[in-house]
Amino acid sequence: MPEAMRKKIDYTVVCVNEFAKKKALHPKIAFLYLYQHKGIAFLDENYEIEHTLSLDDTIEDLELICKNNGGDLN
Repeated sequence: MPEAMRKKIDYTVVCVNEFAKKKALHPKIAFLYLYQHKGIAFLDENYEIEHTLSLDDTIEDLELICKNNGGDLN
């Protein structure tokens, strides 16, 4: 597997786990929520920018993207 792909996958895993912690969810549930509400696609499409931000900023971005796509976690 190319190194760039490995880094993107690792970053996505970290983001899912941090999102799960913030929302008090099991990581699998957090992943499914993010996938369903376009958060995973957002991370994939915007990796080059998002990985330069703090995790807090990225989690806020994920919350907004998911909310805009029908998510309703508070």
